Amino acid sequence: MYLVVLALLGGAAAMTLDRLVRGPSMLDRAVALDVLTAVVMCGVAAGTMAFGRYSTLPLLLVLSLVGFVGSVSLARFFSGRIR
Repeated sequence: MYLVVLALLGGAAAMTLDRLVRGPSMLDRAVALDVLTAVVMCGVAAGTMAFGRYSTLPLLLVLSLVGFVGSVSLARFFSGRIR
């Protein structure tokens, strides 16, 4: 089951990286980076559940905080450029 989850997350990461590279605008790249952070978080969580090693839970907390702060800072940066 874990291998199926990793395969699906790998496919999602590949499609997200494609959007990150080819994105026509910086907003598309910013959203792709946010989605990639979420996919990595899902992979870490799936690994935590599969192997029963709960020492990686602080990594999930750090990734969620970095993703949130990054999204908010990019939104504030782009809010002045759209108009």
